[in-house]
Amino acid sequence: QLQASGGGLVQPGGSLRLSCAASGFTFDDYGIGWVRQAPGREREGISFRSVSGDREYYADSVKGRFTISRDNSKNTVYLQMNGLRVEDTAIYFCAAWKRHLEHPLITLAQSMGAMPLNGVAYWGKGTLVTVSS
Repeated sequence: QLQASGGGLVQPGGSLRLSCAASGFTFDDYGIGWVRQAPGREREGISFRSVSGDREYYADSVKGRFTISRDNSKNTVYLQMNGLRVEDTAIYFCAAWKRHLEHPLITLAQSMGAMPLNGVAYWGKGTLVTVSS
């Protein structure tokens, strides 16, 4: 299973670091990404990092502000969010894809400008991020 944490209330321009802890499966067999769902909107894949770290994806909406990282020794993936905006308010989920899907996922995401959400093997419970003054 996956468990996201670290959400909260932050002012515009502020920072948060989300964590996604994995358990119950072989972490090294799965790439992990972050997906968010804003009120009244569909889920949006915003970032993904391969197991080896050789490939990453960021949606245009977060590029340059968010950074994904992965600590395989702790079975944890992080999302450092800087320069938060009101429009970043959402529930943030982490999701796991089998390793063999990593490169097709990133290639499709880069060509389509959106991260496909099919093929997710595990979904974590979300953590709420609220950006407000």
